[in-house]
Formats: sequence, C-alpha cells, structure tokens
Amino acid sequence: MANRHLTSAELERLFKPLIAKVREKLVRLARGDNDLHWALRRKLAKELTYDERSRPGDRVKLKASKRRQQNNKCALCGCELPEKYATLDRVEAMKGYTSDNTRPICRECDERVQRERGYK
Repeated sequence: MANRHLTSAELERLFKPLIAKVREKLVRLARGDNDLHWALRRKLAKELTYDERSRPGDRVKLKASKRRQQNNKCALCGCELPEKYATLDRVEAMKGYTSDNTRPICRECDERVQRERGYK
C-alpha cells in the first residue's frame, strides 16, 4: 500500500500554516538565542521522528525478537539473516514498527522491495 501524501490543497491549507506557526513559536521561545533555537528545532525533529518510527532502542528490541521468531531467516527468501544490514521492514509504513507490521528481511530482499514500492 502506498504511503499517504498530502494533496496540493492540503499542503496549502493545512501544512504551510502549521509549519509557519511552529517556526514562529520556535523563534519566540528562543528569544534571540541561536543555540537555543537550534536545540529546540533539533529536539522537535527528533521527537517527531520517534512518533513515526519509534525510538531506536525499541526498534532494536523488536528486530531481535522478530529474528528469534523467524529463526534468523529472511521473511521473504528464507535465507539466513546477516548480522549486519538486515532490515526491519514495515509491511505498511503508516502502521509503524509493531510486531504485527514488521518482518526482518535480508539486504537483497529489502532492495528489491524498495524498488517494487517505487523508492530509489
């Protein structure tokens, strides 16, 4: 399933005003302190990323659990998963990193899946 994208109308009506307000609020909170402004932007970006992808430690635990469930085999081709570069693939990206929505796959299968999904 393709990921949801904002329409042109949604970008104009919803997103542009939202990002303008967020940026304005960050400037106001920083009160001219460039270091604080940077730190606030950085923290906001990080927390929003966690909202979408969960925290790195949580993903590491989930990946280890899924590897055990699958006997360290790729969910797609069945080959042994390498120690490095195995991917915790989200079947549907918008559903997040949950046990029901993820599968460990090898690098080759990940690259194939990404091409099939239209990612570069």
